Amino acid sequence: MKDTPLSNCERDFLLKAIAEKKRLDGRQTYDYRKMKITFGTDYGCCFVDLGKTRVMAQVSCELVPPKESRPNEGIMFFNIELSPMASPAFEQGRQSELSVKLNRQLERCLRNSKCIDTESLCVVSGEKVWQIRVDVHLLNHDGNLMDAASIAAITALCHFRRPDVGIQGDEVTVYSPEERDPIPLSIYHMPISVSFSFFQQGTYLLVDPSEREERVMDGLLMIAMNKHREICSIQSSGGIMLLKEQVMRCSKIASVKVSEITELISQALENDKKARKAGGRCGFAESMPQERITALKMDETPVEMTDVSDRANDVIQKAEAPPHTVPSPVVPVPGVGQVGQGLQNTWGLEEDDEEEENDNSGEEQEEKVTQMEEELHEKEESRGVDVVEISDSEEEEVVILHPETPAPKNTGLSSHQKGAATSKKRQKK
Repeated sequence: MKDTPLSNCERDFLLKAIAEKKRLDGRQTYDYRKMKITFGTDYGCCFVDLGKTRVMAQVSCELVPPKESRPNEGIMFFNIELSPMASPAFEQGRQSELSVKLNRQLERCLRNSKCIDTESLCVVSGEKVWQIRVDVHLLNHDGNLMDAASIAAITALCHFRRPDVGIQGDEVTVYSPEERDPIPLSIYHMPISVSFSFFQQGTYLLVDPSEREERVMDGLLMIAMNKHREICSIQSSGGIMLLKEQVMRCSKIASVKVSEITELISQALENDKKARKAGGRCGFAESMPQERITALKMDETPVEMTDVSDRANDVIQKAEAPPHTVPSPVVPVPGVGQVGQGLQNTWGLEEDDEEEENDNSGEEQEEKVTQMEEELHEKEESRGVDVVEISDSEEEEVVILHPETPAPKNTGLSSHQKGAATSKKRQKK
């Protein structure tokens, strides 16, 4: 599985922070992360926590025939395993370019620097020698693997005890720890790797880069040095051109860091020796009652929590009552609905209001017309006059005619003649 690349925003943010001499975890330019060294139950098992980077080193030994070119020297073997548990970018059973690079750097740092007396590992010249194997397992990857691996390896070698042997003629007897005390390795010095990352073509320098800082760096310089200020190995990667002054400056910084780390390793070994001599628990057995088996357990927050409830009650009692506010259902913009707890639903209320207003106005007009008609009918009935109504089907208006009623005269006409005359008048009109 390929590693997830950084986005342009993250890359620009990291580079800008580095240019302002700021780091994501709050460290200064030359500061190391918090380092913790613990040991396992057996000799030669060491855990190193460098920030969130966690590495385990295990040392083992066995009797093997020596090399023909060096029959009087023991054999040192180093192996670094990058498991997918540390990072999804690592693949199981496949040796990556990073793994090969770390292996070579670790061998150059520990084996080629002659920090261990390999001649003391010879049992029978040309026949049997001790082979010391150092297995470094990466448990969590958060940057600067080489420094954590070198510290774990040299600490595990200092902590390791090999079995004692006895030679009688051609027989070689290996004694158990119960029969004879194991023998520690003969170590001359402790080479420790210090990594420097360069940014903006060597303009900016950081010590102990984290995983995100390693993604945006232009070059890496690893210097292996002991507390006597002797450079055991030096390696530059990334294709960046460094000046002589830059290398000398890094070597001075490395000498200070190596002295501090060496003192920390010596103190951790001394504490473990005292605990084992006193018969106390150590390693995994010590972690059981203290409930700190988890590797990345969060530290407790240093906040006083004893009288929190009492203080909270006092604050609530002394505080003023908040004003009673009622959420307003007023819609700020026309055509926007407002739905929520305690609010009035205003979806589609405007159209309903318009329809209701139109219906109400129509009903009021009809009521006014009917009232006017009723009043007119009442007036005419009170007057007792015949009323002739003419209505046009195309127009809704009603026209009311009041014909003139002259006083009756004695014309001497019969009733039949009077009816005919009125009908003629109506026809003329």
